[in-house]
Amino acid sequence: MTVENKLLAQKIYLILGALFITSLVVSNLIFQKFFYWHPFDMQVFGVDLFILSVGILPYPITFLITDLISEIYGKQKANQMVTVGIFASIFSIIIISVADSLPAIVDSPVGDVLFSKVFGSTIIAVFASMITYLLAQFIDIRIYHFWKNLTNGRMLWLRNNFSTFFSQFVDTFTITFLLCLFEVLKWDQFTGLLISGFLFKILIALIDTPFLYLGVYLFRKKFNLKVNEEINID
Repeated sequence: MTVENKLLAQKIYLILGALFITSLVVSNLIFQKFFYWHPFDMQVFGVDLFILSVGILPYPITFLITDLISEIYGKQKANQMVTVGIFASIFSIIIISVADSLPAIVDSPVGDVLFSKVFGSTIIAVFASMITYLLAQFIDIRIYHFWKNLTNGRMLWLRNNFSTFFSQFVDTFTITFLLCLFEVLKWDQFTGLLISGFLFKILIALIDTPFLYLGVYLFRKKFNLKVNEEINID
């Protein structure tokens, strides 16, 4: 690889990292708003399908990005991205905690009560998210590379969906369980939100498969990569 192409690959990796961290942190900040997406008028265990947190919208992007990085840059770089995401989450907790501890002035557009109501649960959410994030992302990367090695770099759709399906179930179960445990959500919502969240993420995973194929195709074309060949940017 030429020096010019290596620099380009490094820049793209940084851009993907920025998108990854933004999606991860924002999903934790906005999670308390729920919406009803109703392509099907039905209920599961007393909860309408689909009642979802808006935080679920950017979160699947993180799995698409780690799969793309796994495919092009390798397992080490994908794990590195996950580690950076952990530090970003911890840093966001520190910032929110400091901001929440400072008393608002009388004329502040957002007072202490409203700020704490909106962001107070964010600390719990980020803590819960970090645990699920660690489990889900490392599982996703491990399963992805298991199938990649088993198929010698072929059948991209298989490793993308199998890794995402399993890791997203772990992610949805763990985050829903912890938020119910910390009384952010009610226990009678657990089963319905688990099924709704998992099915929605499965749908998104199927939708993002063509985008993964497109990304891999563009990378291989630009950097003249063979099937199963990875870029070394170190």
